[in-house]
Amino acid sequence: MSEAPLLEFSGVRAHYGPVEALKDVNVHIFKGEIVSLIGANGAGKTTLMSTIFGSPRASSGKILHRGEDISRVPTNRISRRGIALVPEGRQIFQEMSVEENMMMGTTPIGMAHFEEDRATMFELFPRLKERRNQTAGTMSGGEQQMLAIARAMMARPELILFDEPSLGLAPLVVKRVFEVLREIAAMGKTIFLVEQNANHALKLSKRAYVMVNGRIHLSGESAALLDNEDVRKAYLGLH
Repeated sequence: MSEAPLLEFSGVRAHYGPVEALKDVNVHIFKGEIVSLIGANGAGKTTLMSTIFGSPRASSGKILHRGEDISRVPTNRISRRGIALVPEGRQIFQEMSVEENMMMGTTPIGMAHFEEDRATMFELFPRLKERRNQTAGTMSGGEQQMLAIARAMMARPELILFDEPSLGLAPLVVKRVFEVLREIAAMGKTIFLVEQNANHALKLSKRAYVMVNGRIHLSGESAALLDNEDVRKAYLGLH
């Protein structure tokens, strides 16, 4: 690909106090790609994604969005650039209704397209339409995950960051979540996926990175990583 990456981490380091959590990380994502970042719990995957929003801030290196360094850009301006996050643990507004949660997703762009986009999300997630007036905190984990995805989509992002979307979900629900990610990619969205479920992540994405102790240990085509002996042993449970 000759064009510049849509998102790029260049030599990124980050700290939690004296502890270096990210060590010279280089990752790039082109427009229209699905790229996954896999690794064990505590490897630094979520930390890398969180540096986009400044929590923690990169202590050195650059985070480039469309070629512009955003490593010091305020969090509220990040979402206005067309970047949305589906956070680990969903973090929906428990006391609000499904529809009110979706309204909150429009904050970066306003309500002008709310009805149109709500209809699109209800088509993608029929269960949310059925439960549009239900208090979000009373829904199942899978339904809450779908709501978190719908809320992010309401901002009309070009780049969506998914942080551990399968975490804590039943296998059938996980399968549906990854089907939804494929459907979202087919809408022209770019996806950066952080995921412990390496098998699902590598089958979904075109390219992938493997993180170990805050460093990128391996990278390449996802299909090749699926066949990599080290990856198979460490993350796929295969020998």
